[in-house]
Amino acid sequence: VQLQASGGGLVQTGGSLRLTCAASGLTFSGYNMGWFRQAPGKEREFVAAISWIGSTTRYADSVKGRVTISRGNAKNTVFLQMNSLKPEDTAVYYCAADRRSSVLAGMSEDIDYWGQGTQVTVSS
Repeated sequence: VQLQASGGGLVQTGGSLRLTCAASGLTFSGYNMGWFRQAPGKEREFVAAISWIGSTTRYADSVKGRVTISRGNAKNTVFLQMNSLKPEDTAVYYCAADRRSSVLAGMSEDIDYWGQGTQVTVSS
C-alpha cells in the first residue's frame, strides 16, 4: 500500500494550495480518508476527513471555512484544497487511510496507512 502526497510548497499568507494524495495497493473506495499535519515541535493534528463514499466530511475548527476535502474514487485520489492560508498552517501534511472511524473522528490512532507527507510553508 502506498499513499503518495504531493502539492505542498511555499506560499504567501492568503494564498492557496491543493494537496493531492494518490493511493495504490488498496481498495480505495473501502477507506475513509483524511489529512493530518504536524508542525515542528508539535504533535500531529487532524485537519480534515472524508468518508469512503464522500457523503460525510469533517474539519478541524482551525481550518473550517478555508479548507475543502474531496475524493475521486475512480482515480484513487483525495484532495485538500486550502485557501486563505496562514503562517500557522505551516506543517508537514500527511494523508491517511482508515477502514474504521478513526479518521472521521479526527483521531490519529488506529489509522491503517499513512502517506509520506508533503511540506506546506506559509510565509508572513
